Amino acid sequence: LKASEGGGGKGIRKCANDEELRTGWEQVTNEVVGSPIFMMQLCTGARHLEVQLVGDEYGSVVALIGRDCSTQRRFQKIFEEGPPTIATKEDFREAEKAAQRLAMSVGYRGAGTVEYLYKPDSRGFYFLELNPRLQVEHPVTEGITGVNVPALQLQIGMGIPLQRVPDIRRFYGLDPDEASQIDFLNDAYVYPSTHVIAARVTAENPDDAFRPTSGRIERIRFQSTPNVWGYFSIGANGGIHEFADSQFGHIFASGPTREHARKALQIALKNISVVGEIRNPTEYLVELAETEEFKNNSIDTAWLDKLIAEKTIKMKCNANDMIFYAACLRAHLQVKEQQRKILDGIKKGHMPLQSNLKILQSFQVELAHESTKYNFQVSRTAQDAFALTIGETTLEARFREQPDGSLYVRCGDAVAQISGVEEPLCLRLRVEGQATITFPRIRDPSELRSDFNGKLVRYLHADGADIKEGEPFAELEAMKMIMSLRAGVSGKVHHTLGAGAIVAAGDLLATLDLADPSKVQTVKPFSGAFQLSKKGGRNAEAKKEVLDSLPSPTKDGMLSAVLCGFCASPELSKLGGVGIVQHIFKSHEDGAAEDQGMEVALDATCKLLGVFLENERFVASLVGGDETQTIQRFQGPPEELLSKILAHTALKESLHIVSSLLRSLSSNFALEGAISALPMDLVAKLTELRALPDAGGYGQVKLLAQQLLTQMNKPLGMRREDLRDTLLKSTRKDLLALANSHDAERRMYFGLDLISSLFSDEDQSVRSKAVEVYILRTYRGYTVQDVETVDAKDVVDKTPAAQLHLTWTFAPPGVQQKTQKGYAIVLPDMSAYESLVESWKIPAAPEITEIHILVAKVPSTSRKNSDESRVALCSAVSRTADMISSAAPMLDAKGCVVVNVMLAHAGHVPSYLHFHKASGWKEIPEYRNMRSTLPSLIELPQIQTEFTVSPLEHGRIFAMDFGVSKDKKTEVVFARAASHIAMGLDTLASSILSDLLTSCDFIERAMLDPVLENRHPAAKIFLHTLPPIPDTSPRDFRYLQVLFGSAVQQLMAESGSRVLKLRIAKIEVKVWVATSPPTALRLMAESSMGWEAVAFQETLDTLTGSPISFKNVETQEVCRSIEMLRQPVEEQRSSKRATARRAGSTYIYDFPALFRISLTKMWRAVGDEVPAKLVAAKELVLEGGELVEREQMGNNRVGMVVWQCTLVTPEYPEGRDIILIGNDVTTKAGSFGVEESEVFFKASELARKKGIPRIYIACNSGARIGGVEELKAMTQVEWNDKNDLLKGFKYLYISDDDFKKLPAQAVESHPETVNGQTRHVLDAIMGVGLPSTKGGVGVECLQGSGLIAGETSRAYDETFTLSYATGRSVGIGAYLNRLGQRNIQMVNGPMILTGADMLNKVLGQQVYTTLDQLGGPHIMVPNGVTHELVQNDQDGVEAILRWLSYVPENVLTIPPLISSKDPVARKVQFTPTKTPYDPRHMLGGVKVDGEWQGGFCDEGSFHEYLAGWGKSVVVGRGRLGGLPVGIVSVETRSVERHIPADPQETKSSDIIEVQAGQVWYPDSAYKTATAIRDFNRGEQLPLIIFANWRGFSGGTRDMFGEVLKYGSMIVDALVEYKQPVTIYIPPNGELRGGAWVVLDPKINIEQIEMFADVEARGGILEPPAAAEVLFKKDKHTVEMMHRCDDKLKELDARQAKGEDVAKDVKAREKLLLPVYQQVATQYCDLHDRAPRMKSVGVIREGLKWEESREYLHWRIRRRTQENSIARQLMRAVPNMSYATAMAAVTDLCKDVAAAAAAGGEDKAVALWIEEHPKEVQSRVETERHRATEEEIYKLVSSLPSSKRAEVVRDLVGYSRVAAQASA
Repeated sequence: LKASEGGGGKGIRKCANDEELRTGWEQVTNEVVGSPIFMMQLCTGARHLEVQLVGDEYGSVVALIGRDCSTQRRFQKIFEEGPPTIATKEDFREAEKAAQRLAMSVGYRGAGTVEYLYKPDSRGFYFLELNPRLQVEHPVTEGITGVNVPALQLQIGMGIPLQRVPDIRRFYGLDPDEASQIDFLNDAYVYPSTHVIAARVTAENPDDAFRPTSGRIERIRFQSTPNVWGYFSIGANGGIHEFADSQFGHIFASGPTREHARKALQIALKNISVVGEIRNPTEYLVELAETEEFKNNSIDTAWLDKLIAEKTIKMKCNANDMIFYAACLRAHLQVKEQQRKILDGIKKGHMPLQSNLKILQSFQVELAHESTKYNFQVSRTAQDAFALTIGETTLEARFREQPDGSLYVRCGDAVAQISGVEEPLCLRLRVEGQATITFPRIRDPSELRSDFNGKLVRYLHADGADIKEGEPFAELEAMKMIMSLRAGVSGKVHHTLGAGAIVAAGDLLATLDLADPSKVQTVKPFSGAFQLSKKGGRNAEAKKEVLDSLPSPTKDGMLSAVLCGFCASPELSKLGGVGIVQHIFKSHEDGAAEDQGMEVALDATCKLLGVFLENERFVASLVGGDETQTIQRFQGPPEELLSKILAHTALKESLHIVSSLLRSLSSNFALEGAISALPMDLVAKLTELRALPDAGGYGQVKLLAQQLLTQMNKPLGMRREDLRDTLLKSTRKDLLALANSHDAERRMYFGLDLISSLFSDEDQSVRSKAVEVYILRTYRGYTVQDVETVDAKDVVDKTPAAQLHLTWTFAPPGVQQKTQKGYAIVLPDMSAYESLVESWKIPAAPEITEIHILVAKVPSTSRKNSDESRVALCSAVSRTADMISSAAPMLDAKGCVVVNVMLAHAGHVPSYLHFHKASGWKEIPEYRNMRSTLPSLIELPQIQTEFTVSPLEHGRIFAMDFGVSKDKKTEVVFARAASHIAMGLDTLASSILSDLLTSCDFIERAMLDPVLENRHPAAKIFLHTLPPIPDTSPRDFRYLQVLFGSAVQQLMAESGSRVLKLRIAKIEVKVWVATSPPTALRLMAESSMGWEAVAFQETLDTLTGSPISFKNVETQEVCRSIEMLRQPVEEQRSSKRATARRAGSTYIYDFPALFRISLTKMWRAVGDEVPAKLVAAKELVLEGGELVEREQMGNNRVGMVVWQCTLVTPEYPEGRDIILIGNDVTTKAGSFGVEESEVFFKASELARKKGIPRIYIACNSGARIGGVEELKAMTQVEWNDKNDLLKGFKYLYISDDDFKKLPAQAVESHPETVNGQTRHVLDAIMGVGLPSTKGGVGVECLQGSGLIAGETSRAYDETFTLSYATGRSVGIGAYLNRLGQRNIQMVNGPMILTGADMLNKVLGQQVYTTLDQLGGPHIMVPNGVTHELVQNDQDGVEAILRWLSYVPENVLTIPPLISSKDPVARKVQFTPTKTPYDPRHMLGGVKVDGEWQGGFCDEGSFHEYLAGWGKSVVVGRGRLGGLPVGIVSVETRSVERHIPADPQETKSSDIIEVQAGQVWYPDSAYKTATAIRDFNRGEQLPLIIFANWRGFSGGTRDMFGEVLKYGSMIVDALVEYKQPVTIYIPPNGELRGGAWVVLDPKINIEQIEMFADVEARGGILEPPAAAEVLFKKDKHTVEMMHRCDDKLKELDARQAKGEDVAKDVKAREKLLLPVYQQVATQYCDLHDRAPRMKSVGVIREGLKWEESREYLHWRIRRRTQENSIARQLMRAVPNMSYATAMAAVTDLCKDVAAAAAAGGEDKAVALWIEEHPKEVQSRVETERHRATEEEIYKLVSSLPSSKRAEVVRDLVGYSRVAAQASA
């Protein structure tokens, strides 16, 4: 079938049978609508040859040879070539003539083509058609004839005869300049010497039967050569739509022969690159031109269709190579797309989810090829590298992306350039120079989808019809052609679209109900080894260039990649990070120079540490509260931030690598002199590592860096020769002084480590002196006598291995009655062990208790191999242990109990080993490397009776150990040290404080040890100062206790937060009083006792010197040693403290101690003596429904703890009461059960009744949730089908026997009998009467939550409420905080409604990674829930006390007035300017150019609250001359409001709203109202509002944001304010319009007074705007000009005379208008000044700013006192109005006021009221009595007259009886 108006393959179909004829008819009629259609017989085995004709108007027709277009698919040409060679020249000439005759017979003019079918076997030509147009392949003709056909057409159109056209004459071999006739039918042309082959470039998919494709084209790359050229109809960033023709390019190749042209075409096609969404067949055409049929020219028109159908043409490429490259491409595309999504989220303010970040590190890539599924596990091993694992094979690929988007991929030595795109149905891969191949997505066979873009023409089967495999089911129109789509399997079809629908590739067209699912071909996964070919895809030169640009990774490069968050490479995975580090430090193997190897290792270490710091520096800066502000705090581009976030996800691995680097650095270079020579840049990086925060996981590397830096300054080995010279010059009597010298006294270092290096000295004198100094220094603090060198012949001769023998006597500190004998033997080296065992004569002393074996020289191992060093040390220890074991009988015989072995290593610190008889003469590993006497001095053996100890760090005089109690319940870090520096009474406190701070340093470092990771042990400090304190006696015990207490209190005051952070629970200091013998005094303080100091006199064991009992210096109570260590209450609290720490808080029972510490700090700050008793806390327990006083000492079973505390504060030195309520997070996770709610309710109610502050410490997990535990084991299930549990169940039940065991109301059920057994089917579970439900498990807990929610709301109204959120506060806990209104929040104390894990489950993914995202400080501070943010619980308690300092002791009193160091008469020095300024400087003062400029408040007294919310308003509390005041001020500068993006809504974005200064916005208006309510309720603060507002923001956004509502709340808050309110418009401030309305004194005339500074302004509009109105838009301004300006007056006069001066008048007016507008503005401004405001009565007074402090202090002070009296009167006389009460107060003070000097009335009245409380109280009583009399009179008068006398008589009688009773 062929439509006559078709062409280019359109409108033509081959039909083999009736069915195809019907289908073909529909397709042809749709493709060429309205065209006549021919039906003709198909000619097979034919060639398509055509003759190019051109005719002129004179009847001539020339044949420009012709073309062979036999290579076709779907009757559309692919290759065209000329001249045709399949036909002989003679045969083709006849075809040309026939074509000429045809054209001449019809008078054809112009270009045209006569097409033939040619049968090579019969040499016959058969006419097809004449195309009356120029065809796209005309350049083939031009290439072989030299005739420019388009130009020839123009010439013909111009009327030029063919024979005169130069190109035609040249074609015939004639002179182009002549005009001879040409017989085009009979004259022969010159046969061409060139062959041309053309290829069409189309948007078709050769892998899918050349189906059309459409889409965007990014770029086309093609370069012409001398024998190849081409053109394209689409440029860069163009595209081909589904209704366009598929051809968009044409390539023409020429050569002397057909073969030359064919090869040139192949090369050209290989070098074409088309990047975009479409497919093109260029690679296919290369292979097509390589077929033998094409080479031999033995094709026909059906040849290509046959090849396509049979899929004969295949790309010549290795399948595994293509699969590998496809996996690389897909992995790269996935990473790019994931990065794009993450970066888009970051730009919107979304932190990337962990699940999304993991895709950037490791993921799967799936490919399908020829029924096999290839699952690659991809790991990104660097920014430009992947490791792909499949089956048994792992392949490493490095890549480099080119500007055009293609990738160079290197695997081994193979390199390929690849590109491609993910399409809806497949991945299309192009390997440059090889092939384009598609990898289809694995599809559901029941889904029939479109393979290309187009329009659905029709379905070929009815909906629900059966179709067979391979049968067409629908037709789509694409590229003006109708294409059939076939079903892949058999089944019943169901339509999903309607005819005419526009579809894209991959769209679902229909679904199938599979006829036989079992017959669907399955895709099998690949297994086994995956082999690549050896060849690469590039030429040798290009390959070398790419290989050079993609080098193999170095060892440090692999580690650097891991530090950046990438996966470990295969080599790194095999060796491990530590293995690679060791390889780096194996620097001089294989003959490398040692120095060079060391330099390489140091360079690599420096580089890697730099990478780690660069990645973590920013994240580490956020630790401590800003963790959720990663995006907001980062200043660089999102790409850089993503790299840091990705690196941080691998922090654990990074820390492992960095720790290994630091350990290797230490073990390889921390030797004699070596570490001091570290490069400066490496030292700088170590210093930065040391400065990393403790939290966040950095502790371990921080510790290692600190240790390394400490090692750098270690003097070991640095002054050995100087020490040797000193010993040579010293006599024996000098040795004791040298041994006892300490660091502060000496210029020479005499430490044991250095002294031991001289034991192998060649000089016997040096050796002997060195050993004696060693012994004397070891026993410092002991009494040492009779140090003698043993030279007895029997000892020397019978111990041939020894170089020296030494003996001495000694007694432990404090012991004089009994002495012990010590003995030291020096061995040259360890080889002497064997000889010593065989022959060892110990000196003939009766009993030697301690022996020291000093091995002078133990060979040191290579510093390049730490493993070797460890092995060598283990061997030495083992040999030593064997020797001691062999000598044990002899040691026992001599009465020896301790053997200390010192192994001196050349260049290293010595090793110290301890062997005790009590341990079976085995080494005590806990003491290893501790100096011999140190364990005893720091009482480590006593600790070991109760704890299993593990060393953390041991030094010369200190030991850090981790202890776990024998019952595993308690964990403690022990910091224990001995000091040999003498202290006097005058230096004792400062020395102890210094040592305590040093101990804190050690503890802080120890807490970073990996051993303590995820542990929260307490810490205990023990300091032992050995030199007796001079001039002391037992009379000084109490004084020493006081000095110690002073040091501890100073530590708490200065470092309380640090003590809390380090979890220090106990401090012990052991000192010696200078008696004879010295007396040991143990000074102790514990956190649980509020750090109060106690002192114990020790009784010592007369032999060992160990304490055996302790006598309390104050109480004289005696206890045993073991009781000092084991304190039952403290042990129990210790485990609870650990639980509280894990919750991020402090144990609730430790909070009173925190209050004590903070109060100490407050008292020290004011410079007064600290009172002895600062906190008295009475614990209240619920018993019988009421709170009773009872100390529980941590044995509480209810998770709510209450104290009534009396706090001795600087404001209330006599003490003030508060109710302290706190969750005990260690009891049922601090959840709110029924009992907890009841305790909370009663405590809060008590605070309300007493009118005292209620403080709530919030650390909880919300309302308690649970179940009836007893029923779990009883409950059984009735299944629908026991054999198939997935079918579900019918009900839950319990057996009859179990039912009978339960209380009556435990469950609600109904009985069912099954198989003769009674079941009780559960309808409801109540649990009444069962133990597990005690305290609540469900809704009863919620009811309790409702109870305390209501109570808290009432408490806020009636007393002062303040909440402190620490650890976490969940659900009702968060609501209680908000209902109490005032909140202090710890940075790690989120307030949330629902946990992150629960929300993530609801959302189905990990959206939230931390609770801070839901209720952390960066949520609760900006939204106004949190008033103040603190770093830790100690700071939190300080904030509580600071807030309380502004609050009166109860709701009936006024705020505390304290003496101020800042004189009230001081001038206010900081003056607000007309330009924007910081209002905090106005309130609190500021230092300018080094000089302090005082603000309005007392210096240091102003404290801002709610700083992060509503930033255009500043609120806080301060003091004015010692008087507490609440302050509201205005921000004059522009501020920003940040609204964070919602992590669960990916489309949300961060919003930054800019808010102008001096304007109320919804948030700042609400903040103002909130602050006013807070000041009024419970705080009773006088209020000062510094009013400098221009109005409210009235834009659409803010009106929608309810600015009107929140502005009205300001009025509401002021209306109900019960304290004096002062509105003050500051200098250069202004109050306008609506802002004035909400602050006007008439709102609350009883309490509000308004003042204005003499430089302030107030009015409706600002002067420029007012002038516009007042001067009628310059009308009156012009009138003023004419009235005031002489020139205009003159012009007006002239104009009145009739002169034409209008032009001059206008010019003058225009000139003067700006000046007179200023005059008008000034005129309006004069209306807004203080004098007018005062004259109309809207302000009380105009003030001068610098004098405002004193004036307002006395004014507010007077009003506060008067207001207080008025309130007392109103309470005394309930019906008295405020006005009446104030009238009585005025009357009370009238005489004082009248007598006051001018301007001093306020001061006089205030002072009189304060100094005459009795007169005030008398007046109150008088008014109360008068009111009572009036009330009695009214009541009696209201009685009937008959009753009045009787009642009066009874009252008189009652009065007489009462009077007698009182007498």
